[in-house]
Amino acid sequence: MRVVVVGQGYVGLPLAIRAAEVGHQVIGYDVDARRVKSLAAGESYVEDVSCERLARALERGTYRASELARDCGGFDVAVVTVPTPLQDGAPDLRYIEESAHTLARFLRPGATVILESTTYPGTTEELFAPILEDGSGLTAGADFHLGYSPERIDPGNTVWGFQQTPKVVSGVDAASLKAVEAFYGQLVDTTVPVRSPKEAELAKLLENTFRHVNIALVNEIAMFARHLDIDVWQSIEAASSKPFGFMKFTPGPGVGGHCLPIDPSYLNWRVQRELGQNFRFVELANDINNHMPEYVTRRVIDALNARRRSVNGSRVLLLGLAYKKNTGDARESPAVRIAQLLLDMGAKVRAVDPHVVESVKVDARLARVEATRKELAAADVVVLLTDHDSFDYQMITEHASFVLDTRNRMTGPKVEVL
Repeated sequence: MRVVVVGQGYVGLPLAIRAAEVGHQVIGYDVDARRVKSLAAGESYVEDVSCERLARALERGTYRASELARDCGGFDVAVVTVPTPLQDGAPDLRYIEESAHTLARFLRPGATVILESTTYPGTTEELFAPILEDGSGLTAGADFHLGYSPERIDPGNTVWGFQQTPKVVSGVDAASLKAVEAFYGQLVDTTVPVRSPKEAELAKLLENTFRHVNIALVNEIAMFARHLDIDVWQSIEAASSKPFGFMKFTPGPGVGGHCLPIDPSYLNWRVQRELGQNFRFVELANDINNHMPEYVTRRVIDALNARRRSVNGSRVLLLGLAYKKNTGDARESPAVRIAQLLLDMGAKVRAVDPHVVESVKVDARLARVEATRKELAAADVVVLLTDHDSFDYQMITEHASFVLDTRNRMTGPKVEVL
């Protein structure tokens, strides 16, 4: 089949390459000309897709990247994987709308269109479908297949990749569900069909809200435990020894990526708009997790004060800029917020992250360095924010004068954990 994947980021590129690997003719459509140029040269900017996999797909001729809308023509299956950010607390669905307008121009009877972008329940049928229908003159269900399948990409996860992770699938009618499930059935090991797109849309938000709320819980417990002179990390390990009724979550400097800082707010927005009520669990989790960077910054200030130093003029070395370990994904990273807070207070902030490339925009005032013995020794405070496995933790504890460890990776007299 001729497959078009709209959006070639963390979600779209792995999907496109996997579809190419099973034999489909795939167009990776993206409006970012720089991305298209990089992909055409065999250079992958997504860690889950190696340059070798990309090169093989290009050599076989089963994958091609393009920024030209006309290259979307003639598709049998089109999948939309564009971003859905928040704008002033409300869902910003302009990229979904633009994608629908583009695809509608080329939509043919019998084709299948699938939305993967995370959004509120009702988007597929109430927003996406009408644009496709108005632009094509066709009717969803009757003339073309339409469905929703939430992305479950976990950057850097070497166990549960795109193929191994079960795929939730849905359709606006039975024929659409069959078409959507048949497509993904070629790409992944397991599909999980649900009744309609609304159930699939809610499933995605439920997954991320569950994580968001539980991370907020342990973050708040960590703050209280410190004042109660309790080692929260030992308590969490002890609780996780229970083989039933408990799932382990750990504290940290905040949440990042596209999912946790944004997705639960989509559900809260929908509940407020349709029911006139607040989703209190989401609002509370947002309040706790969004303020963790400020809490970590206060801990840095307290540590400096204890050593009779002001944050203004002090040298702070941040270890990690990505929002999760062993990836280069710095989207909505709490580490970036912490760096900005410290810089605004006059600290001389330097950062180390071997995964986050220099081209990623963080803050022009932030110096990027390597974690050398000299850098570690020169810092008044070293703050571990992202616990990449590539960091030499023994060297850090040996040469740093003081370490604030927000991930519980180090021990010793010079280390203080979150």
